[in-house]
Amino acid sequence: MIDKRIAIVGTGANGAAFGADMVNAGLDVTFIEQWPDHVAAMRTDGLRVEMPETTVTTAVDVFHTCEVATLHDPFDVVFLGVKAYDTRWACELIKSLVSGDGLVVGLQNGMTIDDVASIVGPDRTLGAVIEVAAGMYEPGVVIRQTGPEGTWFGVGAYDEATRGREEEVVEILRHAGAAEIKDDIRSAKWMKLVVNAAEFLPSSILNLPLAEAVKLPGMKDVMMASGREAVRTAIETGNEIVPIFGHERIEVNDPDHYATVLLDAVLTRWTLPDTKVTVLQDWIKDRRAEVDDINGLVVREQARLGGSAPINEQLVAIAHRIERGELAANPSNADLLRSLLGT
Repeated sequence: MIDKRIAIVGTGANGAAFGADMVNAGLDVTFIEQWPDHVAAMRTDGLRVEMPETTVTTAVDVFHTCEVATLHDPFDVVFLGVKAYDTRWACELIKSLVSGDGLVVGLQNGMTIDDVASIVGPDRTLGAVIEVAAGMYEPGVVIRQTGPEGTWFGVGAYDEATRGREEEVVEILRHAGAAEIKDDIRSAKWMKLVVNAAEFLPSSILNLPLAEAVKLPGMKDVMMASGREAVRTAIETGNEIVPIFGHERIEVNDPDHYATVLLDAVLTRWTLPDTKVTVLQDWIKDRRAEVDDINGLVVREQARLGGSAPINEQLVAIAHRIERGELAANPSNADLLRSLLGT
């Protein structure tokens, strides 16, 4: 029996779904959430997780971020479910409540592990990669399109200080999906960023579910061009091509090919006809998305190396226009996206 005190900071679609699985397994879990309506809904009606085969409503112990100062007992494991750009303040918020030998694990997109380690310490940091299809469009309700049987986690040590402790976290996450230890978590997170760079912005700019977007003429070519820039950036920054999503090995040691393999895996295993990527979900709710944390990171890293990532650079520019209200996300942007292939 797991007797650790667990906190989840950021209980949107993913954090809430995973937290509900843990609570229903009998674990001691505290939700910490910044959306007031979501907190109120969970307190009043519980958390409802709607899955293809069943709906589960779970009573959860939830606190608004403004109530964290009322918490006094330390946590043994803290999972971060906030957006990548919220990582630093979330770590500062929870830092004093992490036990001396506690662990902080980012269940996030992007490369947040250095931010986590810089605040809570390398000796309390583990990295993670996740894959799940889920969304939240109203407070208190998660639309989880892939249940625990279709959810995957990879967990790895930030450095030698936490190597050997991965199983502590894997044991918890196995209540929410398949979980495995990754020896090179930084490279694994870059592999996930590769597929996110391919899928997130093109489908969001079109305001279409991923399955519909990829069917439009030329759109998969745009996605793969972005993914290829990302995988080359991963390699040029010293990372390795490593298997994720439960793959046991790399069949073909070709970065461009592996970028295609990753996208095809997401399209096959984690994409339903109405699956919307997280960027589009944020735009639907008129929220800032992780544009600069995914595609923008590829652009910045290439600039640091003296190179360029023209497809990602243009995708980021278009996304920023949408976020500023200068351009509407719409299927009519398909021609604009296809034009990027000539850059």
